[in-house]
Amino acid sequence: MDRSQLLLVGLPLFLIISDLFQLFTPPPQKPTSDHHHHHHHQPSPVIQQPHTLEFPAQKIGGGIGAVGIGNTVTIDFCSSCSYRGTAVTMKNMLDSQFPGIHVVLANYPPPLPKRLLGKVVPVFQFGVIGLVMAGEQIFPKLGYAVPPPWFYQLRANRFGTMATTWLLGNFFQSMLQSSGAFEVYCNGELVFSKLKENRFPGELELKDLVARRIINSGVVDGLGASSWS
Repeated sequence: MDRSQLLLVGLPLFLIISDLFQLFTPPPQKPTSDHHHHHHHQPSPVIQQPHTLEFPAQKIGGGIGAVGIGNTVTIDFCSSCSYRGTAVTMKNMLDSQFPGIHVVLANYPPPLPKRLLGKVVPVFQFGVIGLVMAGEQIFPKLGYAVPPPWFYQLRANRFGTMATTWLLGNFFQSMLQSSGAFEVYCNGELVFSKLKENRFPGELELKDLVARRIINSGVVDGLGASSWS
């Protein structure tokens, strides 16, 4: 066996033996601390908790039982305005702060004229698309022997006309269906209105408004408002 063969055989054996040696060797013990040194332990200072004032929301939150039982909060929001995420966040907050409360999420519809116009837009869209596609057969049935000149202008770029009609119709329909509302009612009384404030309520703000309304209505776990005074 020459030198190269010895190296090829001996090197793996050396590595295996070294790994086994490290595996069965106990770890070194940690040095023991010197007990002759005396450390003077000073008592830790007592930190006094600041005394906070009890606002109505905090007072209800520290009550006994399900303080929200018997109370209903209704959140009417604009579903076409992508306000559902904000409404769900507010609902989860109210459920956690007022256990037992009934939170209802509902769509706030736009005024009647906007709703009626919103129903006309799809009819107009399909009418224009159908006219561009089959206008040559539609106009004779309407009493026109020859289609009007504007029909040929629309027909010259039929795909552009149909795409523009579809996109503009969807845009106007979205505008007509949006109310921009985020109205919060507690036990039938309006406590916050986005239509009046032009903004969304904060979570702490809405919590305080609902808490004040619950106290004023005197419905807290079947107890009157005098029990919380």
